[in-house]
Amino acid sequence: MSAYQGRIDWTRVAEDHIRFAYIKADEGVTLVDRDFARNWAGAASAGVRRGAYQFFSLCDPGITQAQSFLRTVPRDAGALPPAVDLELAGNCRSRPSVAVVGAQLSAFLRAVQRATGHAVVLYLGTDFAHRYSLGLERDHPLWLYRPLRPPAGARWVVWQVDGRAHVSGIDGHVDLDVGRQPLFYPDR
Repeated sequence: MSAYQGRIDWTRVAEDHIRFAYIKADEGVTLVDRDFARNWAGAASAGVRRGAYQFFSLCDPGITQAQSFLRTVPRDAGALPPAVDLELAGNCRSRPSVAVVGAQLSAFLRAVQRATGHAVVLYLGTDFAHRYSLGLERDHPLWLYRPLRPPAGARWVVWQVDGRAHVSGIDGHVDLDVGRQPLFYPDR
């Protein structure tokens, strides 16, 4: 969820049986999502488990992005593990080498994991995965978009089923995700 969705009625979202949501915190180092604080608080007050994500920019240093993310997201022991959105669509025009992206992303991941104590979930867009084969998916839980059929393999923890779903309390289309036990439903 992000400012893109406009004002969200989190009570109605919860009534529509949505049990968790990832909320956009930052994009690179220049954009803190203007609705992050409101969405973070709203999800919690409605009983929706929440996690924060960073849209990783290829144009900003990884450590600086991590510092921005960690400043933006309040400490919350009950939050879902942090996530990083790795996509080329919507990213800056620069396409650094695999080595440069690998080093910058590794710096981001190390800093966030060290500060939060959780492995960072990788939202791995197919465009990014094809251009930057970094092998990070071996060491991190994955969030994968596979319309209507679950991803193969055991490393995924979030499956994005649809990118144009309707959820009560949100105007327009949203991504619809399924979380995997035990990370998302430890009480089952």
